[in-house]
Formats: sequence, structure tokens, C-alpha cells
Amino acid sequence: MPGLFIGIASGAFQFWMLSVFTRSITSGRFSVRTVPIAVAQFLFPFIILVGCAFLLADSLLWVGVGMAVVLVACAVAWFVYSRRRR
Repeated sequence: MPGLFIGIASGAFQFWMLSVFTRSITSGRFSVRTVPIAVAQFLFPFIILVGCAFLLADSLLWVGVGMAVVLVACAVAWFVYSRRRR
């Protein structure tokens, strides 16, 4: 069960990093600060999954499920929020 909580937290953090990166790209404010966020957003799931494979091998599936579900749920919620705001 701790794997699910790790997956939920890391999925939410990954969505935050992805939203910061896409917001800076789409607004035309690409800066030096954006590059580390882009690299971190790409490497973050690998680091979490490899770390959990070594430390919590029996919960690895739940980490992946938690990350995927929260990432998709946050994306859908943000889409609905942005459409209703207009």
C-alpha cells in the first residue's frame, strides 16, 4: 500500500512539473529555468520507479498505477477547469 501513496504523490508532482514546462513553452517565455524542469520531468518517473524497484519491489505495480491514474486525472480535471473558465 505505500507504493500507491508514493505513486499518487509522484504523479501529482509530475503533473505540476509538466504544467510549468508547457505553460512556459506555450506562453513564449522559454528560459534557462525551463530546461531543468523539462529534464527533471522526463527523468522523474524513471528515478521513482527504479528506486521503488530496489526498495519496494512488491509495490512497484501500485507505484506505476498511482502515477498514471493521478497524471491522467489531473490532466482531465485541468482541461475541464480551463474549459469552464472561458
